[in-house]
Amino acid sequence: MANISDIIERFLLDSLEKSDRISISRNELADYFDCAPSQINYVLSTRFTLDRGYIIESRRGGGGYVTLLRIGERSEILDELAKINISEGVSYNRAMQIADRLVDEKLMTEREGALIKALMSDKALVAPGIDKDILRASLIKNLSKELSKQGEE
Repeated sequence: MANISDIIERFLLDSLEKSDRISISRNELADYFDCAPSQINYVLSTRFTLDRGYIIESRRGGGGYVTLLRIGERSEILDELAKINISEGVSYNRAMQIADRLVDEKLMTEREGALIKALMSDKALVAPGIDKDILRASLIKNLSKELSKQGEE
C-alpha cells in the first residue's frame, strides 16, 4: 500500500500532466488528504526538486499558495545545471537524480546515464585530498556544457 507522500506526489504529477504549471494551496491540499501542511511541504521539497525538473515558487501572505512548475525544455534544464555552484558541491544522491533526469528528458540514453552514474560514484572518485562533492559538481557543469554543444549541432 502506498504511503501518504506517494499518494500526494501522484496527485500532483497527475495534475501536472494537464499543465506544466499548477498553483495549489498547502492548507487545502492538506485538508483534502487529511494530513498536516508540513506533509505537503515535505513532498514538495523532496520529490519536486530542481534536479528532478521542478521549480517551486512560494507566495508568502497569499494564503499559503504554491506554484509548481515543470521545467521541460532542453535549454532550461541545461541552463539550471550550468548554474550549479562548484564550491557547494553535489552529493552522490543529487548526482544520481540529475543523471536520471537527463535520461528521462532524452538528453542522454539509458546507457549513457548508467555510465555517468558509475563515474560519479564514490568508488570512482578516488583521489587523495579532493572533495568528491566538488568534483561531482565540476563534472556535472562540464557535462551540461557538452550536452548544450551537442544540442546546437
